[in-house]
Amino acid sequence: MDFSISEEQKMIQEAAREFAQNELLPGVIERDETQKFPAEQVKRMGELGFMGMMVDPKYGGSGLDTVSYALVMEELSKIDASSSVVVSVNNSLVCWGLETYGTEEQKTKYLKPLATGEIIGAFCLSEPEAGSDATSQKTTAIDKGDHYILNGTKNWITNGNSASVYLVIAQTDKDKGHKGINALIVEKGMPGFEIGPKENKLGIRGSDTHSLNFNDVKVPKENRIGEDGFGFKFAMKTLAGGRIGIASQALGIAAGAYELAKKYAKERKAFGTEIANHQAIAFKLADMHTQIEAARLLVYKAARDKDIGANYDLSGAIAKLHASKTAMDTTIEAVQIHGGNGFVKDYHVERLMRDAKITQIYEGTSEIQKIVISRSILRN
Repeated sequence: MDFSISEEQKMIQEAAREFAQNELLPGVIERDETQKFPAEQVKRMGELGFMGMMVDPKYGGSGLDTVSYALVMEELSKIDASSSVVVSVNNSLVCWGLETYGTEEQKTKYLKPLATGEIIGAFCLSEPEAGSDATSQKTTAIDKGDHYILNGTKNWITNGNSASVYLVIAQTDKDKGHKGINALIVEKGMPGFEIGPKENKLGIRGSDTHSLNFNDVKVPKENRIGEDGFGFKFAMKTLAGGRIGIASQALGIAAGAYELAKKYAKERKAFGTEIANHQAIAFKLADMHTQIEAARLLVYKAARDKDIGANYDLSGAIAKLHASKTAMDTTIEAVQIHGGNGFVKDYHVERLMRDAKITQIYEGTSEIQKIVISRSILRN
């Protein structure tokens, strides 16, 4: 059992760390305050190969493993979760689904520009009444022979206005339940496709989250992913991998907050000595470090399961559940260690605390992860 990472993985990790420090950190507070999408930074991440990390090079990707992807996600998320979520969605939810289940024509037309970062994608599952209950799709895709007519609304869509390609989950035959759902590739600018207002969010405020409206959008039949009725299975398989990305994001948020708290504790003095010398603070740091190390190993385990072709539904759910809780707990303690300074924006930890919360909600809430975990362990 080897817990070390390879030299190549270390180099990828270091490249991500340098990029985060040099290009994400400057302006991150301003982007958070103004809800500015990190367009320039996303373009650079495409140039560095971060937007299609696990995609085969023949489709423009980097051809790397999932562990390398998790390492990059952690380093980016230490600094700017609004940027890292763009990487997560593009890699896990869009590129992976297209490469795994798309046709050669779909891969040539859509996957190549997505993998290079020339364009970015969005994954459209959630609706006003179909978030965790993904089977209750109200968005419809009526089969018209050589095309579908798409109608409905999608909510809380990451990259909502910045994407060029949208993978939309919709109901074609309600009588068939989850077996009547399809996944369609929709292009920005198709007639009848409208982008709603940007959401004013608690955290990841640089990420552009929008509702999407589809009004008699004509989608060619060749834009369907997989066989008729494959959409729900496609969404669940895609989300299982997406949880590894969000677990990595949560790990990075926690690790970033911990590093800031440790540095501050070694500099800030109270009662004649650095506060790190007080047991109350030292024990907080010990707990934070322990939980982060546990989260890191769970994330690596899930990523490795995916790389070796093992079932990662359970390990991915465990990693996301624990890492997201660790992110929330750690960032709260980081603010506490900073005292009054933790409550102001200049010290970054208040933003990390706000960013942490979403990791317990999107791509499957913590409650959904517990359902996945409990069903898996009770079957055996």
